[in-house]
Amino acid sequence: MKYLLFLGTVRDSAPPKPARLGLRVARACLKHLAAFQSEHEVELIDPMDYDLSVPFKPQFSYAKGQAPKELDELAQKIKQADGYIMVSPEYNHTMSPALSHLLNHFGSSLFSYKPSVIVTYSAGQWGGVRAAMSMRGILSELGCLPVSAMTNIPKAQEVFKEDGNFQEGQNQQHWDNYLARGFLQLEWWAQATKQKRAEVNPNEVTQAFKKDPSQRNAP
Repeated sequence: MKYLLFLGTVRDSAPPKPARLGLRVARACLKHLAAFQSEHEVELIDPMDYDLSVPFKPQFSYAKGQAPKELDELAQKIKQADGYIMVSPEYNHTMSPALSHLLNHFGSSLFSYKPSVIVTYSAGQWGGVRAAMSMRGILSELGCLPVSAMTNIPKAQEVFKEDGNFQEGQNQQHWDNYLARGFLQLEWWAQATKQKRAEVNPNEVTQAFKKDPSQRNAP
């Protein structure tokens, strides 16, 4: 399987501390997958590595070959991936604007017919669970339906070190079991959808919306 792990934060200032708490969570997820599902390929997508255009112009709005190279390269990675890991903090009871902004640069046809898993975190006690609920609708609209097991990590700075390893005193077995719930569901659905896509090209059965909003209209 090929997975992309999207990190949903561009915050690089404090307070609160640490400034890039989400990077710890992302690294912890990568370490877990390397330890327990090492046969899979996982790549971290950090929005701070992308210079997104202002004013907003999504990758699919450019003429072929005219989009910024980094957007075309990421579009190809999204298309080739078998599943997605979405890591987000919570802002005003919803998902990270950095993550939604990055995802909005790409059409749903790149994500469709594949699974995703939601991982949220916070410096406080709620673990970003309200962000997770808002992410379900967005990921479903993109076509990469989220698995039922969500991972919510409260007080993430007390759980993970900067390198993604566990802080002293944490019950590593408990956390590994908790993380595994979502990742094992992701693997199951990723394998199932990959096999089905090999049998039937879903884009030939249901044409993607590409040109006019009327393509989505009821008769």
